[in-house]
Amino acid sequence: MANPVYRKERTGLLLVDPYNDFLSDGGKVFPMLKDIADDVRLLDNLRTSVAAARSSGIQVFYVPHRRWQPGDYDNWEHPNPTQRLIQQRHTFAKGTWGGEWHPDFVPQDGDIVIQEHWGQSGFANTDLDFQLKQQGITHVIVVGLLANTCIESTARYAMELGYHVTLVRDATAAFFKEMMHAAHHLNGPTYAHEILTTAELVAALPISSQGNAA
Repeated sequence: MANPVYRKERTGLLLVDPYNDFLSDGGKVFPMLKDIADDVRLLDNLRTSVAAARSSGIQVFYVPHRRWQPGDYDNWEHPNPTQRLIQQRHTFAKGTWGGEWHPDFVPQDGDIVIQEHWGQSGFANTDLDFQLKQQGITHVIVVGLLANTCIESTARYAMELGYHVTLVRDATAAFFKEMMHAAHHLNGPTYAHEILTTAELVAALPISSQGNAA
C-alpha cells in the first residue's frame, strides 16, 4: 500500500460515533477503551485527522450510532449482543450528555450528518451511500469508534459498494489490544486499500490553498 491519492473533491472523511459516551471522561463506554485510547493518542489523532481533512477541503461526514430512546430494541426478534447492552446501559441516550457530540467534534457548517445506524454499519438502513454519491465521493477515510465493530463494518460495506477505503490505525480504539490487532493486522488487509497512521494520512492529503493540512 503506497502513494494513495486523495483528491479533495472525491474524498470523504467518515467520522463514526464521536459521542461523549465513547470519548469523554464520565462516558458510559470510555472507561472500557481508555487505556488503548490513551496508548494510541486517540483524541489527538482524531482532532488532527478532522482538522487536516477540513484544511484540505475534504468533505466531513458524521456517521452516528442510534441514540438510545425508551422502547428501542423492545420486542425485537434478533437484537445483537451490542444492542442488548445498549438497551441495558442506555448508551448514547438521546437528550443526555452521553449522547451528545464530544465538544471537540461538533459538526461545523458544511459537514454532513448521516442518519443514525442501528447496528454496526454506517451504511445499513441509512442515507450514507446516497449522500456520498451526491457529493461525487469515491474515496472514504474512516475514523472513530470502535475499530473492530462500527469502523470495520462501515469500511467493509464501503468496499463492497465500490469505494476506495482507508483505515487510520491510531484514529480509532477498541476494548482490547487483541481487537486492535485483528482490526488492523488480520481483518483490515482483506478489504481496506490503505491502512495508515494519522501522520501518514496528513502527509498524503492535498495541501489547501489556505495552508498546510497539518
